[in-house]
Amino acid sequence: MTDDDLLRYSRHILLDEIGIEGQQRLLDAKALIVGSGGLGSPVALYLASSGVGRITLVDHDAVSLTNLQRQIAHDMSSLDQPKVESAAARMAALNPGVQVRALNAKADAALLNAEVPRVDVVIDCTDNFATRHLVNAACVRHARSLVSGAAIGFDGQISVYDSRSREQPCYACLFPPESGFEDVACATMGVFAPMVGIIGSMQAAEALKLLAGVGEPLAGRLLMLDGRRMQWSEIAMQRDPQCAVCSG
Repeated sequence: MTDDDLLRYSRHILLDEIGIEGQQRLLDAKALIVGSGGLGSPVALYLASSGVGRITLVDHDAVSLTNLQRQIAHDMSSLDQPKVESAAARMAALNPGVQVRALNAKADAALLNAEVPRVDVVIDCTDNFATRHLVNAACVRHARSLVSGAAIGFDGQISVYDSRSREQPCYACLFPPESGFEDVACATMGVFAPMVGIIGSMQAAEALKLLAGVGEPLAGRLLMLDGRRMQWSEIAMQRDPQCAVCSG
């Protein structure tokens, strides 16, 4: 760690739970962020500002004017650019010390099976169940921790699915692929702009805790936020012994 690093990350280093050792773990860490939109924006910016050494971004979408209401990694100069390139540029401007790989590609099974084993933690910032299940399956297959978030309207939710432990549930234990959940798009339902910021910031916090080895991860618990009342609720999650994804 250089003198500049000690100064840049001094507010982390001052925390007894993190210190120099925890910050060094962040500098040595590798993270995969799937999705560079509303949730992915705060995740990408906070992981970069916190010094996570190598960050891979995956998204196949381009920035549109409707995104700028909530996707804070992008601005007017980013219009029509691939989201991963826009976000990577913002991250580099914020902290040139991190290495960012921008993959302008769809997060399909082949890509995820190639990328997930290369990282220490995966943060799912997507907006559809099909991709979430692909991300979860890859994390289970390669025993990687998954930080999953979602937001629509005034509602948000977040949890950690820690596939490093056989005792912990995976995303499919709670939301089985065959359950027939329907995706709800922001284009039809809308989304309260700060909601993705709240949930995305919490995803970043959980990812940083996992990487630094501090605190207690949000594993086995699903937090849900009603933004109209700004009220949190929590449910405990159990591993499904018949889960089609992780029971094997």
